[in-house]
Amino acid sequence: MYPNLYYIFRDWFNIKLEGLKFINSFGFFVALAFIIAAVVLTAELRRKGKQGLLQYEEEKVTVGKPAGFGELLLNFIIGFLFGFKFLGALVSDTPVTTDPQSYIFSSQGSWPAGILLGLVLAGIKWYEKNKQKLSKPEERTIRIWPHDRVGDIVIFAAVFGFAGAKLFDNFENWDRFIKDPIGNLFSASGLTFYGGLICAALAIWWYAKRHKIGFWHLNDAAAPALMLAYAIGRVGCQVSGDGDWGIINSAYQADAMGNLSSATVQDFSAALQLHKAYYLRDAVTDLSQVQHISFSGVSWLPDWFFAYSYPHNVNGDGIQMATANWDQYNYMLPIPVFPTPLYEIIVCTILFVVIWLLRKQFKVAGTLFGFYLLVNGLERFFIEKIRVNTQYENLPFQPTQAEIISLCLIITGGFLMAYLPKRVKKG
Repeated sequence: MYPNLYYIFRDWFNIKLEGLKFINSFGFFVALAFIIAAVVLTAELRRKGKQGLLQYEEEKVTVGKPAGFGELLLNFIIGFLFGFKFLGALVSDTPVTTDPQSYIFSSQGSWPAGILLGLVLAGIKWYEKNKQKLSKPEERTIRIWPHDRVGDIVIFAAVFGFAGAKLFDNFENWDRFIKDPIGNLFSASGLTFYGGLICAALAIWWYAKRHKIGFWHLNDAAAPALMLAYAIGRVGCQVSGDGDWGIINSAYQADAMGNLSSATVQDFSAALQLHKAYYLRDAVTDLSQVQHISFSGVSWLPDWFFAYSYPHNVNGDGIQMATANWDQYNYMLPIPVFPTPLYEIIVCTILFVVIWLLRKQFKVAGTLFGFYLLVNGLERFFIEKIRVNTQYENLPFQPTQAEIISLCLIITGGFLMAYLPKRVKKG
């Protein structure tokens, strides 16, 4: 596992750049997912625009005005924050890179670097606007197509998606949230995909309505982008070991370095007893409650495809490893688990290809998005069967939050695929 990019460059290229410790592996792949999703979404919206399915919106803009105080202030604030924190980390005498997250949310930083970079960005903005300044500012009408607004849509999705993912995760793990509300709200781990999807969808629905973008066509254009983004995001989960893994695969065991080997029933029982303190926590009161499945993989695939101990995971979860020079990341799971993020990477990549190839076959607006909801819900519903998650014990069948939401997505997707074509036929 690689909690941040520093360890990737150190292990792969023998390059030690302390500043890379600020770039969390999970966050890096999430950012990459947003960028690639934006490219796919732009391409689909442009295609729909050429087909006449989407229309432009006219807006009046004033050109030739000098930079306003608000613009200069915003650029100064952005520059100050970047300089205060990131440049401040480079010139700091204290080892802030050993705990980047605490540093980011602390009052530590470099005031001179922040003020200097803030003034530089504000000066650049003033210079750019001054070059375009006219003796008499002009008001012009421009056409803005939906694909021109992808940047705004992505920002909305990122902000509201992250907020929703954090909120739903804390709702799902209420006992953990009550113990440390601030720590859980601002932690880098603990994100629920469906919470992000729901909140981001509501924000984008409002944005589309405001700018008169065809909602169902926008959803159809977003379907392949969402599936691909989810697959890339799961790469971040797998690489960082953020806790989004499966239940124990008792057919395997791991040594102190995380190396795998086959295990018998006796080996599994002995490992449970040895690490009893680790497994008897939260709501688990007896070792018989520890979920596990014994499944030996095929010989032509590596063992880590079926069981993984997530060494050096970003959460510092598990037991101490016999390693050094990994700062606080010297932990691994005592007994290997199913690497469910890896399975979702594979399945969702395949589903993206399927959606991309079939997207032109869905003639009724909204039905492609319905298909996306259907297959996305099915994928997540079945992966939950071998995934660690909080169960609602007061409900029938004791489902997890993701199972409930994925079932709703399956029903909604099926309904859209059946209802929307009928609505079109009725005029």
